[in-house]
Amino acid sequence: MKEMENIERFTDKEWAELASILSDEKGEQTDLLDRFMAGDTNNSGKIWKDLKNMNNQEEIDVDKAWNNVHSRLIENGIKTSESPVRISFMRSTIMQIAAVGLILLGLGTAAIYMNNSDYLSKKITVVAGNDQKNILVSLPDGSSVYLNRNSEFSYRKNFGIRGRDVKLTGEAFFEISPDVSKPFIIDAGKAKVKVVGTSFNVITNNRESAVEVFVKTGKVLVSNNSGSQSIQLDPGFVGTVNSKASAKIVNSDPNYLSWKTGYLYYSDQKLSVVFNDLKKVYNMDIVADDPLILENPWHSPIDNSSQETIIRLICTSFNLGYTKDGNVYHLSKK
Repeated sequence: MKEMENIERFTDKEWAELASILSDEKGEQTDLLDRFMAGDTNNSGKIWKDLKNMNNQEEIDVDKAWNNVHSRLIENGIKTSESPVRISFMRSTIMQIAAVGLILLGLGTAAIYMNNSDYLSKKITVVAGNDQKNILVSLPDGSSVYLNRNSEFSYRKNFGIRGRDVKLTGEAFFEISPDVSKPFIIDAGKAKVKVVGTSFNVITNNRESAVEVFVKTGKVLVSNNSGSQSIQLDPGFVGTVNSKASAKIVNSDPNYLSWKTGYLYYSDQKLSVVFNDLKKVYNMDIVADDPLILENPWHSPIDNSSQETIIRLICTSFNLGYTKDGNVYHLSKK
């Protein structure tokens, strides 16, 4: 590659000298500069000189610029020392760094480095399989995320430094640490979920192919990717958003979060509803050979029991028998 050949023409010492020349720390014309200009097909040296000559009616306040950078470094935890800085030294150092940066960018090395290291795009991904639930992800800011089955959650390695952006596919329950300066934003595919600090549940694709959010505490803002549809949800509300519509209702399902708690509460509920819940919470497939079985009412709570315990309790209550074919339970009257 021609750009790499150009880079290898100079030693580290020569690159430092070039930076000094371009930043006017070293004023004399040298053979080194002539050699660089001859091989500088991207006119990096000329661009740098032009930038230095721009806006000569208003001098750049380097001291102020450095103070801003210094404050951001301390704020983000990158620099902890409050020791004084010699601005005169920083002025020359900043100019040299900028000159070297422009040279390398002109020769294409910055793109090569980013493409090879891929540092900014590195992500941490957690996947919950078909037989897993309540997979806990502890985030650097103190927030907690609990994944349901068949869900995937990812966030960048620099999470919390400049923002709190994550991505979810599937279902998860979030407990978010408050931070007004850095809202927590979830990419849920068809919608974005934005909060400051609260607890809530997100399903990225419900039965109507919409993003669904249930708020337990706090307030949550949900909007589609274009921003044309958005809703704010208060505690106890369930909201849905897709590209065409948004809606919210008060949650009437006492077992909405049972996939996380393992506890199911019933009061005169048909077995057809119970079986749907057992599929979601316990990954149980139950088929009634006689449709009338589904009409039986169920009253007892189910609290983190095994599948065998649950199916035997149902059969005993209604005088039923069962067989198991693979992962499917078949119920029949005795």
